[in-house]
Amino acid sequence: MSHSPLLNLPGPSAEVLDDVNAALGQARDFVAAFDPELVVTFAPDHYNGFFYKLMPPFCIGTGATGIGDYGTHAGPLDVAADIAAECAQAVLDNDVDVAISAGMDVDHGTVQPLEKLLGTATARPVVPIFLNAVAAPLGPLRRARALGTAVGTYLAGLDKRVLLVGSGGLSHDPPIPTRETAAPEVLERIVGGRPMTAEQRLARQTVVIDAARDLAAGRSARQPLNPAWDQRFLSIIDGGQLADLDGWSNSFIAHQGGGSAHEIRGWVAAFAALAASGGYRTVLRYYRPAAELIAGFAVRTAVPA
Repeated sequence: MSHSPLLNLPGPSAEVLDDVNAALGQARDFVAAFDPELVVTFAPDHYNGFFYKLMPPFCIGTGATGIGDYGTHAGPLDVAADIAAECAQAVLDNDVDVAISAGMDVDHGTVQPLEKLLGTATARPVVPIFLNAVAAPLGPLRRARALGTAVGTYLAGLDKRVLLVGSGGLSHDPPIPTRETAAPEVLERIVGGRPMTAEQRLARQTVVIDAARDLAAGRSARQPLNPAWDQRFLSIIDGGQLADLDGWSNSFIAHQGGGSAHEIRGWVAAFAALAASGGYRTVLRYYRPAAELIAGFAVRTAVPA
């Protein structure tokens, strides 16, 4: 599923929120019927837990805490530490380099899907997996598929009902700072990881709200949503042709989908993990180009074929 800070902030119309929440409700029913014993999330971070002082391409958390941004859960998650550690070793054994963190800080990218799909962020044991999707340089998209395949191969050996969650995207270009464009005080934060004050967090929320309003009103200088590109991506996902995405360069993704479209890595990894046990078929297929959420907002559920 896509995520968006605007799901928890004022601004979006009731019609947009009702439509998106109806789709999320169907996904929530799907999860409840499956009744997972373990949840594995593939999600980005937005300079809340990972910073330029040390920015791994991938990281598996053996312990994690929600930072509570944009009204999401603040506090420890119920991390399945032993499984997370075994998963990290299995991924390394399958020739995919991954870092580990015994104290991972996770933001709304990880926490919001847990809350929307399970009711609370601590409803089930979780293995949080971070994929860098904002901080250049980025590895090729095919590495996200390799990560997912390695994780899925390990999970297939567990005698558990495992829910895989891919969080992020699709096309969107929110106001995320870069090393080239950040003001000095912001650069200090995204490099060194200095925690934001309450005033800074409020100011950040205001920037996001204003950006969404301007995009929806057609007066934004930010890159617009690209529904055609989103649908092209979703058709590949629905068809199970994940290898077709290997040729999508980072410059192509940014040009077509915006600076944060790289979050499709979470989707690619999650579906690759599911595909590691064989084919799959998607069940719920929802998409809406939601400028009020600064997202080409999509939801998919899928089961093994």
